[in-house]
Amino acid sequence: MKQFDLTGRIAIVTGGNGGIGLGMAQGMADAGAAIVVAGRNADKADTAVKQLKESGAEATFIPVDVADDQSCADLITASVTHFGRLDILINNAGMNNRKQPDEYDMAEWRQVMDVNLNSAFACCQAAYPEMKKAGGGKIINIGSMYSIFGGPYTVPYAASKGGIVQMTKGLATAWAKDNIQVNAVLPGWIDTELTQTARKVVDGLHENVLRRTPAGRWGEAEDMAGIAMFLASAASNYVTGTAIPVDGGYSTLG
Repeated sequence: MKQFDLTGRIAIVTGGNGGIGLGMAQGMADAGAAIVVAGRNADKADTAVKQLKESGAEATFIPVDVADDQSCADLITASVTHFGRLDILINNAGMNNRKQPDEYDMAEWRQVMDVNLNSAFACCQAAYPEMKKAGGGKIINIGSMYSIFGGPYTVPYAASKGGIVQMTKGLATAWAKDNIQVNAVLPGWIDTELTQTARKVVDGLHENVLRRTPAGRWGEAEDMAGIAMFLASAASNYVTGTAIPVDGGYSTLG
């Protein structure tokens, strides 16, 4: 469908070298977008770029340390220099550090905030003038089911992901005048390196996820492709400031 056609659009995906990020990148690539895979691990990024190119997409790797504000700004500049414009930004890079809340030191708290929340704001700020120049754009911020839930081992992570939702709403209202739609996606239990680590730390997690999820399975990275295509395309031009769960129904059970 024409509404979902991303031909000629340029998309940046932070943390796009694997997991959820690569799943979303592949969805947009399949719709015709050119992809900037942004991250720190060059080997993983090269593999991701190869995968995207083999599917017929134009793709490149640009390194970024999202915890560094200047690196975020440099990412936007390098992407525009390479492709000539910027239409879509997916803030997907993230981390977790699982401990009881009394066990964190403040440096650990700040690290999670820097990587998960502050980096997204820095990238949005840098992307804004380029999107405004292009006549509009799409920003997709990756939250989590912990944007709405709490957990004893995820306090800084949940705080950062709750912040993603409120930041998304604020940016959506500020930049609607510039034809920039800003939305958040709240993934549930998706099978990624991050959640594979969680299964090693939290006893019974795998069984509990299967029992609670109405869909009866863990999500796959490919399950993120459709929501990326929708929120990155003209099909979502009247959708902004939302936070959409992609969780197999997990969050519907309260």
